[in-house]
Amino acid sequence: MGLNEVISADRVHIAFFGMRNAGKSSVVNAVTGQDLSVVSDIKGTTTDPVKKSMELLPIGPVVIIDTPGLDDEGALGELRVKKAREVLNQTDIAVLIVDGTKGLSEEDRELVKLFEEREIPHLTVYNKSDLTEVSTDRKQEDKAPVTGSEEAEKTLRISALTGEGIYELKEALGDFARKNKKEEKYIVKDLLKEGDLVVLVIPVDESAPKGRLILPQQQVMRELLDYHHSFVTCQDTELKDTLAKLKEKPALVITDSQAFEKVSKDTPEDILLTSFSILMARYKGGLKIQIQGAKKLSSLQDGDTVLISEGCTHHRQCKDIGTVKMPGWIEGYTGKKLNYRFTSGGEFPDDLSGISLIVHCGGCMLNEAQMKSRVQSAVKAGVPIVNYGVAIACMHGILSRSLEAVAPNVLQ
Repeated sequence: MGLNEVISADRVHIAFFGMRNAGKSSVVNAVTGQDLSVVSDIKGTTTDPVKKSMELLPIGPVVIIDTPGLDDEGALGELRVKKAREVLNQTDIAVLIVDGTKGLSEEDRELVKLFEEREIPHLTVYNKSDLTEVSTDRKQEDKAPVTGSEEAEKTLRISALTGEGIYELKEALGDFARKNKKEEKYIVKDLLKEGDLVVLVIPVDESAPKGRLILPQQQVMRELLDYHHSFVTCQDTELKDTLAKLKEKPALVITDSQAFEKVSKDTPEDILLTSFSILMARYKGGLKIQIQGAKKLSSLQDGDTVLISEGCTHHRQCKDIGTVKMPGWIEGYTGKKLNYRFTSGGEFPDDLSGISLIVHCGGCMLNEAQMKSRVQSAVKAGVPIVNYGVAIACMHGILSRSLEAVAPNVLQ
């Protein structure tokens, strides 16, 4: 897969934070070589996080995020600050931009504490070096530490106006990306042997997007192609005939979770079975926690509140899985009358009190940091969380079977 073909959720997310008028947007524009953000002398020009997928040498494919000033004022300012803090949940590398003419503010220090608490690799950069004369005996706390690495004493000073230090900043970000590079992960490749055949079951109904496949289906297909595995694709109504036509037994059947019940009945017991959603939970992290969360489904009581959360925003169809099918399956399984809350996209509650269970989508549109943040928020609040695919498999009594290929020892 070429650099330009890397989906946003799999790119390194680099977020720029700081106070109003520290020059965040100017630095972002200088680093990217693009007019990504509006620049003005007026404080608070950046009103919402600005995101851009691009290639940034020497790192490669990244998502650059410019955030509103964290000292914004008033009611709207509070909302902007809230949005900026939400960006932390999807940040792989954080860059704190400090006004070099003023030095670190108390808000800057608090932000560094947040980075450290969340174990986010971060870099503190002093902007406006063209307006300051840096003394060699500055106080230690006013140095720009590269925390998250062993270069804690390194001072980085730049000028977005003159370009001074921008190359060094980009190189430092490249070093961060290399030092904090995550272990290579696969959606399905590591579950297969060379030459294995896979069957992909993709129902096409009124809730399916017209003229295209959803992202997890595309990702699985591309990974299978990249590693030279053959696959056959069919709808759930065609699975029996498709299996009968094959000359060899497939190593794995992967289905859309909505068709789990029928596909399970039509797939012989000696063929492994799982879903795209379960594979995504494994890929993003937190599968074990979500398997544990499935236990809550059987103990829900009348009046309990279930939060159904999706990572993407899309037009709701008449038989939408989140707002229609999932509540119907849950109530059919539990026999209880429940209350529901729904969130989508970047929206996820800070306060989970009053929530008995979170049912989350596969998270294909969220990066790993963002999905893990949601799982950890649930754990911290003591609220069980379960993935769509795990929940559906549990409610249809096929959870053990659906995990045999991906996590055979989890239920033991």
